[in-house]
Amino acid sequence: QVQLVESGGGLVQAGGSLRLSCAASTSIFSINVMDWYRQAPGKQRELVARITSGGMTKYADSVKGRFTISRDNAKNTWYLQMNSLKPEDTAVYYCYAGATFDDYWGQGTQVTVSS
Repeated sequence: QVQLVESGGGLVQAGGSLRLSCAASTSIFSINVMDWYRQAPGKQRELVARITSGGMTKYADSVKGRFTISRDNAKNTWYLQMNSLKPEDTAVYYCYAGATFDDYWGQGTQVTVSS
């Protein structure tokens, strides 16, 4: 069983930056995909960014050029660097880990961007 703990959310003004972290309770070497999702009030949860075990990355069109996903295998942690934040980025952000036979979710961290 893998436990995921997010941190780094908060309140920021438009144009500002935040870095989210997702710390896994075990080695992430067995995890195939490490994602960040977000869910705004009244909206469906959406994939924001993905990094695979091979290092490939994928981003939602709405965040391309502003957000960067990365990982640190030694720390069993992956990150979401969010720059040039916009009010529409306001949501609860969740990290997700997809392993071969299981998947895991973090508890979510609130990101609020004020205009």
